[in-house]
Amino acid sequence: DDGKLSFDEFKAYFADGVLSGEELHELFRTIDTHNTDNLDTEELCDYFSKHLGEYENVLSVLEDLNITILKAMDKTKKDYQEASNLEQFVTRFLLKETLNQLQSLQSSLECAMETTEEQTRQERKDSTKPEVLSVQWPGKRLARRLQRNNSLSSNNPYSSTGWIEEDSQWVIQINRLQKLIDRLEKKDLKLEPLEEKVMEENARSHIMIVQHQMSVIEEKVEEFRLALKQYVGSASAQGGCLHVSIQKLPSNFHFIVYEFWENSNAWNSHLQMNYSKAFQSSNVDFLETPELVTTMLVPGKY
Repeated sequence: DDGKLSFDEFKAYFADGVLSGEELHELFRTIDTHNTDNLDTEELCDYFSKHLGEYENVLSVLEDLNITILKAMDKTKKDYQEASNLEQFVTRFLLKETLNQLQSLQSSLECAMETTEEQTRQERKDSTKPEVLSVQWPGKRLARRLQRNNSLSSNNPYSSTGWIEEDSQWVIQINRLQKLIDRLEKKDLKLEPLEEKVMEENARSHIMIVQHQMSVIEEKVEEFRLALKQYVGSASAQGGCLHVSIQKLPSNFHFIVYEFWENSNAWNSHLQMNYSKAFQSSNVDFLETPELVTTMLVPGKY
């Protein structure tokens, strides 16, 4: 945070697992045109601006894109709460689509980085000792690939060098994680053979699971809570009801109710009860959109 980079700071960020320590030091001296043994912002900009090529346009577009996205985020923050349900849905869709496009672009760039570095490593194999990353880059796949190819193998000829002694605890933890990942990647899929089971006549056949999704009008929340409490109390008291659970999403006035019934007959009988009909009738006034009900039958005995 002093506005300049020492060689250790430079190496910590720019080491890519390909260049050797000597090559990194030579690059540092080349950029350090002021001969101060530190790099300032001006020196870094002068060096890399000479080598941008086609990426000058890429970085320029990214800068414009960053500004455009920040402006869109600012407008979204101001307008979203006042928008209608449909307008909010469109906003969420556009945010998700923008994220998908950016992630797709990032994936392409990560593949390009992996390919170029792998190609360079193959060309330079056994010729120079690479300087290993001490700070991970943003790309998760890149960081994992670099660590895996350059530092984690027990057969790596550089496994006894000074950097491992310095970061031995990190290496131990990363090796443990790598072994776990390798086991998971090589784990064979095991499929159980098809097995038919005949249910006993007196056994409970299927449990009915019911999910209610309800978006409540903000001004009606307290009235809705009271009606919901009465409904849950009455439903739980029914002989065929196994369990009732309520969840409220923190971001809005959206409630989810889960009901577990002994069977579909118990659920159908519950629907005919006066308390159930009264609750459904009151929801006409309480909900912004019609209630979404999902049901599923699951085996009652395994």
